[in-house]
Amino acid sequence: MLTVTCPVCGVAACETELAPGGEAHLKRYGPGSTDDQFEEYLFMRPNTKGVHFERWRHAAGCGKWFLAARDTATLEVFGTYSAQTLQPPAELIEKIKSKRPGWSYAQ
Repeated sequence: MLTVTCPVCGVAACETELAPGGEAHLKRYGPGSTDDQFEEYLFMRPNTKGVHFERWRHAAGCGKWFLAARDTATLEVFGTYSAQTLQPPAELIEKIKSKRPGWSYAQ
């Protein structure tokens, strides 16, 4: 079972207490976008096996949104951080690089 620590309230919550919110740090297109932009947003994203940055909501706890870095193959959670962060924190990137040599953050 996936266990993620909410950075807002500090509770280590199992996945049944959380609601997934999709990929983090993603340019989302909505009203006013072109058909090509919306198509790219919906269908033309990489589905990488490995480290992934995601949005989560602590639904059965504080109710707040936060971001998490985890490995989609092993379910290892590298860390969580505030939803208001525009990029993953440098210390989290370094932690991932130390565990996954050769990995690099691509926006």
